[in-house]
Amino acid sequence: MEPSWLLGGAALLLLLLLLLPALLALSPAARFQLKIGVYCVLCLAASALAVPLCLLRHGGRTVRNMRIIKNIVKNFKYIYGLRFEATGLENFQIEEPCVIVSNHQSILDMIGLMEILPDNCVQIGKKELLYMGPVGLIMYLGGVVFINRKSTSNAKTVMAQVAQTMLDENVKVWVYPEGTRNGNGDLLPFKKGAFHLAIQAQVPVIPVVYSSFSSFYNPAKKLFTSGKIRVEVLQPIETKGLKAEDVTDLTERCYCTMRETFFRLSGMANEANGSGQGPQQ
Repeated sequence: MEPSWLLGGAALLLLLLLLLPALLALSPAARFQLKIGVYCVLCLAASALAVPLCLLRHGGRTVRNMRIIKNIVKNFKYIYGLRFEATGLENFQIEEPCVIVSNHQSILDMIGLMEILPDNCVQIGKKELLYMGPVGLIMYLGGVVFINRKSTSNAKTVMAQVAQTMLDENVKVWVYPEGTRNGNGDLLPFKKGAFHLAIQAQVPVIPVVYSSFSSFYNPAKKLFTSGKIRVEVLQPIETKGLKAEDVTDLTERCYCTMRETFFRLSGMANEANGSGQGPQQ
């Protein structure tokens, strides 16, 4: 890697750190917008820094590049004052492939993802992310599987290929079953793709739940401060012997378990008794 990349990346990070104290003198709305802007610049800079590292280390697209990306992104939490309390990480230590499903709240999910991402794990993302300059390039190099969500046939074909790749290469797959970011203080209905994938490949589903970000990150209120995130990796749910007709039940079971855990981790245990929307068809 060229020394100029290292110097340039280090200088940019130092500049961002020096700018953060100045946020205190701005209005809440201005602080929020500036922090979001800094976050976007940070993502671009980190991606540009990681691309040559990945190419030099592994030569091209491979899930092994995720370890490089993870080690870079994990430093973002120090800039934004985010603290993670993770439990259940031992549930990732299985030798077989699996489908990992987690709740999806905001742009900060990437930091939470990289905080606990197990080795040999790829993510599934929308195809539009591929065209986000260096960010899309580093996602490609990290082995992210891109799906055209507007094309049902394309998504099914890709998922069938993913199922085969999981078994052939013994990789884990990380999916956000809500399908989009959700900061409304609850879980959105789950889409069934991840659960079709798990049953098709006959691999376990491992639910991962992050506590609510709303106490420190709320776009509607222009709130973006430091905060603590509790994350729990739940025990694997076996799918061996399940068939296509069991997808709805598996989706509902996972949804209810994750929703209850979300409220507990977020200090809203009483709300878990309310009626959820359940999985989508």
